[in-house]
Amino acid sequence: MKLIIAMIQPHKLPDVKKALFDAEVHKMTVTNVLGCGQQRGHSETYRGIVHEINLIKKVRLEIAVNEDFVEPTIKAIIDGARTGKIGDGKIFVLDLPRCIRIRTGEEGSKAIG
Repeated sequence: MKLIIAMIQPHKLPDVKKALFDAEVHKMTVTNVLGCGQQRGHSETYRGIVHEINLIKKVRLEIAVNEDFVEPTIKAIIDGARTGKIGDGKIFVLDLPRCIRIRTGEEGSKAIG
């Protein structure tokens, strides 16, 4: 079992969701977050005053998958999120030692579904 965490641009979320649904991945958690990477923020002018925007809006996806869905999930995220420009995001793949479905008490790959 793996936990896949992806940071993507907010406007790419519909494309990523469509790609994930096409790959038969339907269970995910989506969170609005702030962060910065190579972009290092940007400047905006509001009423004549320059403001440095260091933290940029991103979307964080968390998806728990069984081993046979790891590569299709990663490919779907890349296909949906890639623009070819700086700021497309990152994907992290972590081992998931244990998963328990609260409703039934199932554990492991059965709990992920």
